[in-house]
Amino acid sequence: MASIGQITLPRAPSLQKSLLRRPIRTRIGFNGRIVSKQAEVSVSQKVIEEEARVLVGTYARAPVVLSSGKGCKLMDAEGREYLDCASGIAVNALGHGDPDWLQAVTDQAALLAHVSNVYYTIPQIELAKRLVASSFADRVFFCNSGTEANEAAIKFSRKFQRFTHPEEKEVATGFIAFTNSFHGRTLGALALTSKEQYRAPFEPIMPGVTFLEYGNIRAATDLIRSGKIAAVFVEPIQGEGGVYSATREFLQSLRSACDAAGSLLVFDEVQCGLGRTGNLWAYEAFGVIPDIMTVAKPLAGGLPIGAVLVTEKVAETIKYGDHGSTFAGNPLVCSAAIAVFDKVSKPSFLDSVSSKGIYFKDLLVKKLGGNLHVKEVRGEGLIIGVELDVPASAYVDACRDSGLLILTAGKGNVVRIVPPLIISEEEIERAVEIMFHNLTALE
Repeated sequence: MASIGQITLPRAPSLQKSLLRRPIRTRIGFNGRIVSKQAEVSVSQKVIEEEARVLVGTYARAPVVLSSGKGCKLMDAEGREYLDCASGIAVNALGHGDPDWLQAVTDQAALLAHVSNVYYTIPQIELAKRLVASSFADRVFFCNSGTEANEAAIKFSRKFQRFTHPEEKEVATGFIAFTNSFHGRTLGALALTSKEQYRAPFEPIMPGVTFLEYGNIRAATDLIRSGKIAAVFVEPIQGEGGVYSATREFLQSLRSACDAAGSLLVFDEVQCGLGRTGNLWAYEAFGVIPDIMTVAKPLAGGLPIGAVLVTEKVAETIKYGDHGSTFAGNPLVCSAAIAVFDKVSKPSFLDSVSSKGIYFKDLLVKKLGGNLHVKEVRGEGLIIGVELDVPASAYVDACRDSGLLILTAGKGNVVRIVPPLIISEEEIERAVEIMFHNLTALE
């Protein structure tokens, strides 16, 4: 038996014996089987109660205690099955328990997990070589998350301006971000995140950030041309903000204005990058090259990693001591990331993401489009948003109770679907079926 404090977690063979004998309800699991549901959950209830006593209350968690996973399937502590169309918020690109990822992690853990960046390690260099070869970038800086990547991009942008204008007393230090943006929760990245509810409790935060309407070409180009902007931060596809895609014209206008003014263009591909859209990098679909790109979520398949990809003109301005991280790019996470990258970057894999994304959206339009509360189905590849005219939380809860994990986004009225990139057409069909049968939750 495995224990968490005073909570005894049963191993799978003895699972049913461990459950309290209480009235049972049933539902249909995503594979069509009847799955029992305790009126009162035993192990899960205890975990939830203990969480409330020992953890800081920063998360509004769904009342589910997940204990294992395989492929696109997750199991909770009572053995209930869930079809995972959230993938750890767009993290588990290869699903759960991918054998090549698992082999890479266990092999590297047996050799060397961490030594810090005082020393060289082979997996870090090998991963960086792959990222450089597959993108616009000349060099890479590793960190541990998306918010850390954006913090580094902020510092690099400021340093670039000071380095390239050494004689000027006042160089450009301002930033542009956009409505519905989400760049992280640490103070610098938070300053670039548009939702007031995230920023207000922590004011004053980094000054000098101007929020403009996402897609407003004139407002953006006018402000960039003022000469006061160090960098423009933009998500080619906004995930947390509601699954909104930029237009080619908008991103091209940002590129042109930044070139003319000497500002840097930063693409945040933390959620939309690394295969999620059907391109390896989301920027490829727009024909616009950034100066800096931040990536994170799916890169190490569930282990913490972030990366900042930069051009040589940016890299040459960054010197020893300008930034750093103890854990970043350690052998363990980089070996995991290599396993993910080598699979996701294959053209056949990316083609499958594109085709499955089209199939998923077509089915959603067909099955959900007739509902009066469903306003739009949008997205690229396997980052999909279903916009409603009512709050999405009750609907997401109903789908979860039926065995499907999906997310909310935007102002709470968008259903965000970001499954593992390995999801099958059969699993897509099952997901849409569950969503269809729970439309009554919108009433």
